[in-house]
Amino acid sequence: MAALEIEGRIKQKLSRQSGQSARGAWEKQEFILEYQDGNYPADVMVTAFGSDKVADLDRYQVGDAVKVSFNLRAREYNGRWYNDVRLWKIAPAGQNAAQQPPVQQAPAPTLDDMPADIPENDLPF
Repeated sequence: MAALEIEGRIKQKLSRQSGQSARGAWEKQEFILEYQDGNYPADVMVTAFGSDKVADLDRYQVGDAVKVSFNLRAREYNGRWYNDVRLWKIAPAGQNAAQQPPVQQAPAPTLDDMPADIPENDLPF
């Protein structure tokens, strides 16, 4: 599956939640990301799950423009299905393209790059 990414503005940060499960302590924080959907703004709730992801989210404030990389998951509970938009990376908007090194392309071949004609290698057809 291709990476899912969206750019937008942090509209609201919801309060942190934490607890204890059979696997140990957990922490999460949800936030509302406003993004442009065609001509109109739209909102999506994104979950930063785990203390490392919550710490990443702490670096940004309401109003900051960010690029969010995420995974989509769905789960069933009591006969109903729920979607989860789970953050795995957050960065300032536009940063990723600016930080990537330019792609190096090989020069186009010239006649000098072609192998020499060798009569023994000639095919009969």
